[in-house]
Amino acid sequence: KAFTRYSPADQITRDNVKNLRIAWRRPATNTSFKEAFPELRVNAYLRSTPIVVDGMLYTQDVHGFVSAFDAGSGETVWQQEPFARTQEELQGQSTRGVDYWRGGSDHRIFVIRGEYLYALNAKTGKPYADFGDHGRASLHFEENQPLAAKFNDSTGPLVVGSVVVVTGNTAGAGDGGDKKEAAPENVRGFDARSGKLLWTFHVVPQGAEFGSDSWGNESWKVAGDIGAWNPMSADEQLGYVYIPLTAPTAAAYGGWRPGANLYSDALVALDAKTGRRVWHFQMIHHDLWEYDNVGPAILGDITVNGKKIKAVMQPNKNGFLYVLNRVTGEPVWPIVERPVPASSVPGEQASPTQPFPTKPPPFDRQGISEDDLIDFTPELREAALDYAKAFVLGPLYTPPSIRSTDADGKKGTFTIPGAWGAGNWHTGAFDPETGMYYAVSLTLPGIRAVASTKGNAGATMDYAGPSGNPQQNNAPDFVQGLGPQVKGLPIVKPPYGRITAFDLNSGEQVWMVANGDGPREHLLLKDLHLPPLGVPNRPAPLVTKTLLFIGEGSDAVIGTPQVSWGWGKKFRAYDKATGKVVWEMELPSGTTGAPMTYMHKGKQFIVVPIGAKDHPAELIALTLSDAKQTSSSGGVPDK
Repeated sequence: KAFTRYSPADQITRDNVKNLRIAWRRPATNTSFKEAFPELRVNAYLRSTPIVVDGMLYTQDVHGFVSAFDAGSGETVWQQEPFARTQEELQGQSTRGVDYWRGGSDHRIFVIRGEYLYALNAKTGKPYADFGDHGRASLHFEENQPLAAKFNDSTGPLVVGSVVVVTGNTAGAGDGGDKKEAAPENVRGFDARSGKLLWTFHVVPQGAEFGSDSWGNESWKVAGDIGAWNPMSADEQLGYVYIPLTAPTAAAYGGWRPGANLYSDALVALDAKTGRRVWHFQMIHHDLWEYDNVGPAILGDITVNGKKIKAVMQPNKNGFLYVLNRVTGEPVWPIVERPVPASSVPGEQASPTQPFPTKPPPFDRQGISEDDLIDFTPELREAALDYAKAFVLGPLYTPPSIRSTDADGKKGTFTIPGAWGAGNWHTGAFDPETGMYYAVSLTLPGIRAVASTKGNAGATMDYAGPSGNPQQNNAPDFVQGLGPQVKGLPIVKPPYGRITAFDLNSGEQVWMVANGDGPREHLLLKDLHLPPLGVPNRPAPLVTKTLLFIGEGSDAVIGTPQVSWGWGKKFRAYDKATGKVVWEMELPSGTTGAPMTYMHKGKQFIVVPIGAKDHPAELIALTLSDAKQTSSSGGVPDK
């Protein structure tokens, strides 16, 4: 539940990792569904990372259905059956994981699929008839949220004690638009046996609740979109669950919501039994950049100045890692309020200060100036400077600006990080034996602009992000998700994807390396003999007692047919102490989910979810070609 992405397994070492081979492959697409319903939408973005219990792996396929299969062979033991064999019922997607619960003789797998929380028998895959409505509990939000439409989830449930904690989002909450009204994506707890709703935590405080005064003009009445689409974590000894929350409604303009806007962009610790707030820490006041808390809130113990601290480590899209005492919420090192640029948009009341961690340093670039623009060649440098003239450049937290309609006017604000974030769901792994934290990040700028809504039918805000794709409208060389470009290259200097190691006992950076080659084979760069530039993607790390493993991501996650920035199929092992690559192999496709590892009958396995736009999703299991060496410390313990 600590979400460290760590295993003490040590059979695979830097000396024998070269002997890793594919042990088995397992498709993550049910072809019979597509044959029965040709119009069924199927993607290759397999987000689910398996869990292992008693020699069995459990995970979702790309349709969202759970499979149980043998940890040694990958052979199916059971597959979850749909409630009805209709296209509507079969249409779905994977979340980032399932969870397991043992209550007496009950062994349950909990999974979220669509608008339902399912409780499945871990041995048979059959739903427990006494859970909810014949094995599933509705997650449709309560009637007092009239704006909440269809529920969905990307992160999966988390069981703490006998409570199943569920986050998620709704179709009634969005990142843009010109309407301030949206549904809050509240956190809820369900009874693990009955499926009964036990509690609801309001992510936008209501009425007299603590924090409602942080929403000026009583904007709490209509505000929403705040939720948690990233993995939760829990300290079962404390009974706390940690919720990484996101930006508020239509983040680019907040003139209608003066104040800090709790609990947007906050890490909230809840009592899992009651849903009561224990503590919170807000990373961004009055967000105008969509700087969500991302990645899991990793739990681990560190030793600072000789004192052992129960810590929680929360990355944010802004490139900071916030290290807090997970019992009290107090910062481990000072986090200071510093002045930030004011907004030039009429009616906007940007926060005059933002919290800046003093340790550790940022894990990626923040803010942008002309010095950050590419200079591989004089021609590229000139093109980048010319391109950037149309935008406002500035430090971190430079607010969005009004898109000018004049030919020589500013078209918005360049931001680094962009909306994809420096960190995302993939960011972070922690080695509890050494206190090392490994941040995985990408450097992609974005454009934040607003325009007057005057004349927009039904608009309820004075300003909003321009209609359509504002970045593409304003920037002729812009690809959605990848940010501004010059001649098909990122407009800023590399690395575009990186791994950064921090010693959290001292708060200092130890090393940083580019992850992958990136676009160095681009037509304009291939003769320059450049070092690795890094792949701008979202691969998740796995750290073991011996090595750090990570892929390069996939174009199923970020990527377009128009752009070739080195989306790769490589899966690598890095030296944990230095960042040096000690091994790599090419997988059949790029990685889409987080890898995991376990010991089974004397062998260590590594399982990796993969897929791409030209490759259907599947799971790949790796093991040593000769695994006679035994582990001294074991793998993932049985739950």
